[in-house]
Amino acid sequence: MLPGHPDPHVRGDSRHSLTKIKTSLSGPFAIARFLASMTCMIRFLLLLLIAVGACAKDIPVADADAFSRAAKEAQPGDTLLLASGEWRDAKLKIKAAGAADKPLTIKAAEPGKTILTGDCRLQVSGHHVIVEGLWFRDPGQQSGEVIELRTNTKELAYDCVVRGCAVTSSNPVDLGKKTSRFCSLYGTGNTVEHCHFEGKTTGGTLLVVWLTPGGEGRHVIRNNYFGPRPALGENGGEIMRLGDSATHDQNARCRVLSNYFYRCNGEGEIVSVKSCENELMFNTFVECEGALTLRHAHRCVVSSNLFQGNHKKLTGGVRIVGEDHTVISNAFLNLDGDGYRAAICFMNGIPNTDDAGYQQVKRARIANNSVIDCKQSMLIGMMHDKGCTMPPVDCAVINNIIRSPKHQLITLNSSAPGWRWEGNEMRGRSIGIENLPGIVEAVDPMQFKTVQRAEAGVPWLTGSVPD
Repeated sequence: MLPGHPDPHVRGDSRHSLTKIKTSLSGPFAIARFLASMTCMIRFLLLLLIAVGACAKDIPVADADAFSRAAKEAQPGDTLLLASGEWRDAKLKIKAAGAADKPLTIKAAEPGKTILTGDCRLQVSGHHVIVEGLWFRDPGQQSGEVIELRTNTKELAYDCVVRGCAVTSSNPVDLGKKTSRFCSLYGTGNTVEHCHFEGKTTGGTLLVVWLTPGGEGRHVIRNNYFGPRPALGENGGEIMRLGDSATHDQNARCRVLSNYFYRCNGEGEIVSVKSCENELMFNTFVECEGALTLRHAHRCVVSSNLFQGNHKKLTGGVRIVGEDHTVISNAFLNLDGDGYRAAICFMNGIPNTDDAGYQQVKRARIANNSVIDCKQSMLIGMMHDKGCTMPPVDCAVINNIIRSPKHQLITLNSSAPGWRWEGNEMRGRSIGIENLPGIVEAVDPMQFKTVQRAEAGVPWLTGSVPD
């Protein structure tokens, strides 16, 4: 075919059609038509999303039997609304697969008006489930776990939330053989927030984080109110425990934030930390007969907490066991405990100890704390028994204010090899260590915000409050 000559095999109308097609694809009208079609498609997708979201339902639930039926049919985004009234001996169990943007919610139709009593419990497993506004009142000791974030040993909870619930008891102290717990956290990434716990009188820790072998917890426990717990008279009266002796070397990485503890007197350990790399920050402890205890743990941070004893007997601060802990920017005020309940207590360790023993304190950092008018401001070398022969080593005490005009400031029960003292203001009847380096002139106590009673717990239940 010569240049400029038409192809003899192509008809004239075909050439004209091809030209029209090219023009339709490249002209301004084509762009407008394309944009219009895309707009229609976007509108269709938005309508589809709205239609899918509209499938989420509020499902009224009248009783435990109705809950069992609803639990089997519930879909992501649904809300199970539990009827107001008393739910006696109700055992609720649900395994659900919610999503981050469409959690399955279990909530009281009116916050605090759905009251579970007697042999009651709630078990939750799966992903993205929210429990809200329920009141477990006077649960029986036979309940075992009142709120349990698992449905069996293999089905645990992940990224679930317990919010605005209450577990309270007015029963007399009962040490029976069976222990019970108000709340047990299993799985990973769960949150307990703005809840109210008060009056536990049976054996067993009130709230426990359980770790799976080799796993992390990464739970958040925040803005809860932990009200009075009477003295149990034996071990097992803690308010909170993070891990246990069997998993104490694991990194739990839990965060305990902005909680309010009031007269938690169950035993000498208010919070017992038995796992590693946890943060305990911005909490308030008022008139609690015990201490925040780093019992089997390493690399934990205790920061910006208030320990207010109001000169009540047995009120304590922080007890340190293990390696590489940081205790920083806390206020210890008017505490009248000593020994295990000193404002800051360093334990001696046991050589070659087993999982239940006391590990040696190493490289603890105590900085920027205010210890004011406490009976025993700092105890170094507390011994659980004669086997505790390993003193705390290589610790740093930096930029603290320790004032107690009527008392000796430091009790040294063992040597303190490798310790560093810098920039500390100390004023008391005596310091307790001769020629202690690093003492500075008076400085102003630190100011920081701590959680107030009104910021913790549920708004519909006040319970016991400080005088």
